[in-house]
Amino acid sequence: MNLYLCIAAMAVTTYLIRLLPMTLFRKPIRSRFVRSFLHYVPYACLTAMTFPAILNSTESVLSGLAALVTAVVLAFRGKSLITVALGSSCAVLLTEFFITHI
Repeated sequence: MNLYLCIAAMAVTTYLIRLLPMTLFRKPIRSRFVRSFLHYVPYACLTAMTFPAILNSTESVLSGLAALVTAVVLAFRGKSLITVALGSSCAVLLTEFFITHI
């Protein structure tokens, strides 16, 4: 298939996904349920894309799980993003070290 045709099809699809909600829903959404549902959609999509990558990006699922638990604990304690990233990276490093040497 022609490369330019594929790029054009992707551009039209992306444009329609952004255009249709603006044209179909002109009035403000008054339902509290729908507004709260739409508020959490980006977080749910980000989680759905990130979660499998966390578990599969290391040598073993155990080290990915250790990084996930470390990141969640540090984030709930209100630590900064750099602290969470460094803490989860250290968790992967330590877990991989113990898995390969023990």
